[in-house]
Parts: sequence; C-alpha cells; structure tokens
Amino acid sequence: QVQLVESGGGLVQPGGSLRLSCAASGSIFSIGIMAWYRQAPGKQRELVATITNSGSTNYADSVKGRFTISRANAKNTVDLQMNSLKPEDTAVYYCNADVWMSVITRGNYWGQGTQVTVSS
Repeated sequence: QVQLVESGGGLVQPGGSLRLSCAASGSIFSIGIMAWYRQAPGKQRELVATITNSGSTNYADSVKGRFTISRANAKNTVDLQMNSLKPEDTAVYYCNADVWMSVITRGNYWGQGTQVTVSS
C-alpha cells in the first residue's frame, strides 16, 4: 500500500506565500506524474499543477507565474511553492501521484488534503 501525506497549509494574508509538501511512502517501485489539486467550498476539484519524473511541469492558468511545483525523486516528495496568494486560492489542496509498486502494478493515490486559507 502507498500513503501520501501533505503538510504546510494554513492561514495567510493576501499577497503572502505558503509552501506545501507531500511525501509518498509504502511499497514504491517508482513514481510517475505527481500533481497538486485543490477544491474550494461548493466547487469541483481542479488541477493546479503537474510534474513528471523528468521535471516537466504544467500549471493551471489561474496560478501560472505565482505557483511553482517541484519534486525530489530520491525522497518521493513533491512541493508546491505558492506566492502572491489571493483569496480565490482558498481551498483544500490535495497531493496526487501515479505510483508503480512493481514493473506491472500501478495505482493512483491521493493525500488527505491540507487547508489553505487566504484572508486578511
């Protein structure tokens, strides 16, 4: 089994910064794409950013230029640096990963979520 554990959420003022971290543990052979999603109250979960194991990244238009996703393959971690935060960034942020437990066994896993609140 595989577990993803997020940390780093909290309350921040508009214009401030936060850094989210996610660590994967368990029966891991390798990890493919890692991603951050978010879900605001009353809204659907949306993709924020993705990163491949070679470091290629993609971002939602709403966060381009403000958020940076990064990963450490040796540690099975993925981070999300969030700058210039806006009230509309308020949401529960979820880590997601495509994990290979062997050369033929693969699964998609979610973390439990971490709350980010941007408010003055």
